[in-house]
Amino acid sequence: MNANKVITAMLLTLNTIACGTTSGHQNQLLTPSHNDDKPSPSVNIDDADLARATGQFLTTITHNEVSVQLIVDKPDTEVADVIVTFHGTVETDDKIVEAARKTLDETKKLIKRNDVLFVSVAYPEEGLMMGDNLRHSEAALLWVQQKASETLNVKIRRVFLLGHSQGGYIVTRLNAMHSTDGVIANAPGPLDFKLRCELEESGKIPESGNCRRIRDAHGSTTENPSAYSERSLLSHLSGFKSPILFTQGMSDTRIQLKSWPILKDKVNQCNDCAHARFEELEGEHASLFSNPKGASLLNEFIK
Repeated sequence: MNANKVITAMLLTLNTIACGTTSGHQNQLLTPSHNDDKPSPSVNIDDADLARATGQFLTTITHNEVSVQLIVDKPDTEVADVIVTFHGTVETDDKIVEAARKTLDETKKLIKRNDVLFVSVAYPEEGLMMGDNLRHSEAALLWVQQKASETLNVKIRRVFLLGHSQGGYIVTRLNAMHSTDGVIANAPGPLDFKLRCELEESGKIPESGNCRRIRDAHGSTTENPSAYSERSLLSHLSGFKSPILFTQGMSDTRIQLKSWPILKDKVNQCNDCAHARFEELEGEHASLFSNPKGASLLNEFIK
């Protein structure tokens, strides 16, 4: 098939879609639009066409025998920095491509440069316990670092990670696994997974699939508290390999804000971590995207 026809068929339009959060807050910026009647793409551009493609398109990559879907937004330049984005919780895998696209689009709106290659990771969630999708996210990162330049025919200068909500959880954990040129985590969570699931068990907040799956596998928070604590982000705040910027809206949910000072204290006490910076913003869960200061912070971080 002619490459231009393939590319035309696969270009993604910019739509509003679901991007939920493990903190229990449905933010207005990243919620579904009932007017979005354009379906997600179901066909991938193959490797032969990736080198010639520009614009925004969907592809599936396999690295170290792990496959994951990516949305790529490729500039018409020979040299680029890369921002790899990670969406928030959507629970079911029929929504992950849309969530990845929305996160990419909202990030791209903030960037004041034309030489950035965006790669948004549609990491799976359905049927997985919190943290089990790290291997898919790691595969995407390693593909970007090791294969994207040749595959996409773009010289890559630097690689940054940006995650929102559960995506912030993922990029924070990836930062203890692999070096990049910097990491941005907006409202990362769940910070205290045990606390969240305790509140669900007591009926104080609605039940989520994340808590239900771990309860079915390991018992309740009372029966097996360590199973929940081990999956909390507060248990994974050491060994950061690259500079990291944490941003947090100070009108977020009480459960998120209760653990935010604990996260700051733990990171500040870390003796084997690269530099970490904390920025508190006016706004709710998606404040990095909705507060104008978020754009300034992001552009400063990647300059």
